Amino acid sequence: MNSPPTAPIAVLIPAHNEAATVGAVVREVRERWGHPVIVIDDCSTDTTALVARAAGAILVPLPLQLGAWGAIQTGLRYALARGYRMAVTLDADGQHEPGHLNRLLEPLLRNEADVVIGAFPARASPARRLAWRYFRLLTGLNLEDITSGFRAYNGAAMRLLASREATLVDYQDVGVLLILHRHGLRTREVAVPMQPRLQGASRIFDSWWTVGKYMLQTSLLCIARVGYGRRPKKGRDA
Repeated sequence: MNSPPTAPIAVLIPAHNEAATVGAVVREVRERWGHPVIVIDDCSTDTTALVARAAGAILVPLPLQLGAWGAIQTGLRYALARGYRMAVTLDADGQHEPGHLNRLLEPLLRNEADVVIGAFPARASPARRLAWRYFRLLTGLNLEDITSGFRAYNGAAMRLLASREATLVDYQDVGVLLILHRHGLRTREVAVPMQPRLQGASRIFDSWWTVGKYMLQTSLLCIARVGYGRRPKKGRDA
C-alpha cells in the first residue's frame, strides 16, 4: 500500500445504480491509499448500497434523488461534520483512476491551490468540446476540463461548497466553478488519464438533446451571474 498523506482526507463517491463498478472503485481506494470512502447512494434501485458497503465504504443513503451535485454536497457536509479537512470526489463508474488520487492532493498539501481538478480533455466528444468552448467564452474560466468530477477540495472549498449558496447549483461543473471563482479560491488542473465508461453513458452528453438542455440551463445560470463579482480572500493568491 502506498503511504497516504497525514491530513484527514475523505474520498466521496456519488452513486446511482452503479452496482457493477462501485465495489471495485471503493476497494482500490481502500487498498491503495487507506482513506475512508464515503459512498452517497442517490436512491439506487439496484444493489449499489450493498456492494459499496461490502467493499468497505461508509454508506450515506439519500431519501430523495438529488443528482450528482446534490449527492456530492451531502458528502461534503457529512465529511465536514466528522472533521475531515480535505475531500476527493470521483465517479463510481470506473472512469477515474484512484491510483492518481495523490496527484490531486499534492497541490493542496503544499498550499498551492484550494481546488484541484483531474483533467483529461482528450476524452471529450464533439458535443462536450462544443459545450466546453462555449462556457469558457461565456464565463472567462481558463480551464481545459470543465466537467471532470475527479476533484480535490481543501477545507475552505469544502465549507463554501457545503453552504446554502452552492445548493442552488444543479450540476457540479460550471456553477460550482463560478462560485469558487467568485470567492477567490485558487483552482488548478493536473493532467490525469481516464478510462472509458464500463457501462452506461454520460447523463449530460448522451445526446444532442440533453446537451442542448444542459447548455440552456447552465447559460441561464451564467447570465444570472452566479459567482459574479469576484471576492478575493486576504492572504490568498487568486
